[in-house]
Order: sequence, then structure tokens, then C-alpha cells
Amino acid sequence: MSRVTLITGGSRGIGAATARACAKAGHKVAITYIKDADAANAVRDEITASGGTAMIIQADTAKEADILAMFDAVTAELGPITGLVNNAGIHGARVRVDALTADDITQVLDVNVRGCFLCAREAVKRMSTNYGGQGGAIVNVSSGSATLGNPGAGVLYGASKGALNTLTVGLAQEVAAEGIRVNAVAPGVTATEMPPADKIAAAPATIPMGRIGTAEEIAAAILWLLSDEAAYVAGANIRVAGGKL
Repeated sequence: MSRVTLITGGSRGIGAATARACAKAGHKVAITYIKDADAANAVRDEITASGGTAMIIQADTAKEADILAMFDAVTAELGPITGLVNNAGIHGARVRVDALTADDITQVLDVNVRGCFLCAREAVKRMSTNYGGQGGAIVNVSSGSATLGNPGAGVLYGASKGALNTLTVGLAQEVAAEGIRVNAVAPGVTATEMPPADKIAAAPATIPMGRIGTAEEIAAAILWLLSDEAAYVAGANIRVAGGKL
């Protein structure tokens, strides 16, 4: 079966590393971006230069119309989607809960929760044997913040990832008999553009392995969950955090 994998927010960080890993494993890859077309083009060009197949799509996963157009574009250009990586996400305001505005809350939940639900919905409609699909896999990119709470600067972000964990467990049970496996990864502090410099500097002292993770290490876990090697894995949430619980 030809693998066609859609990775939201795939132009940088974990998304870009996942796109490269999937392409190396033989997947046709579609990555989305919102503003940084240059970064998205660079990932696509790197993949195609190595003999892989990749496309980029400008799409805001906070907007349902963009999500519908995104899925249609991937299917038209690459074929039926077999994998979705719900990676697009934002941290939002780095403040205490008592300093959050309603707009702060809406912005994070629209991308991190509503967008992931809508992407999962559209993936199921295309993959599920109930809809005539051939099955597939969904991997949600969560965070250790969902269980740690992230007090002081990121309770909202943690709560949004907690919702993603619930989506993973519930959806996995809904569609397991329809040929779709749904799982999640929960990265620890990772060397991407999201964590602030002071958090990256302080993190190694709190991690049993004594270092932060790389985007490629998170991507390796995502690729495994998409693969046939994880054929009996559904509803799992793999912590990739150097031993930090």
C-alpha cells in the first residue's frame, strides 16, 4: 500500500523532522504551513532532491475551510491519505491563568484542540473502512505539559494537550475496528523554536538523561507509530522525554 502522510505544521521543528523521516521511509508527504513559505519549500525541496515525493499546502488549522481544502488537495495530488500527524500547535501567552484573556484562550484552543479534532474527523472520513477507505494511522503530537500542568507560564497549553490526550484515547476506541490506529507522542523539552531559551538552558538539570531531545528523536517515535511495526498499538501515548515522567 502506498503511504500518503499529511503532517500539519510540517515546515519546522518536529513537523519538518517527521516529514523527512517519513519521506526516507518511502511515504509521500504533504506538509502544511501558515506563513513561512520559505521554510516549507526548503523541506519539500530537500525531500524531492533525495528522490522523495512531497507537497506543501498553506493552511490554517484553526479554520475549517482551510482543513477541508487541505485534505482535498492532498488526495488530488498524492492519492488517498493513509496517515495524519496532528502536529500543528501553538503555545500561546506565557502567563499565569489569572493573566489570560478570552482571546488568548480562544486562540490556543482553536489551533490545538478544535483544529486537531477537525483534522482527525476528516482523516477518519477518508481512512475508515466504514467510508470505503483502506485504513490508516493518526498520530497526535501531545506534550508532557498535559500531565505536568506547566504552572506559571503554560497551564492553557497543557490543558489543550490534555484534550488531545483524551481525543487520542476516545477516538482510538471508536475507529480501531475500522482499520484506523490512533496514538500520541508526548515530547519533553525539545530543541525547536517553541521553548524559550531560558527553558532550554534549565531543562537538562531536570531530565534523567541530562539533555533535551532533538526533533529527530520525536520524529522517530511518530514514524514508528505510523508503521506496520506498530500494527497492534492503538490508544497509546508514548512519552519521549529522556526519562522525565
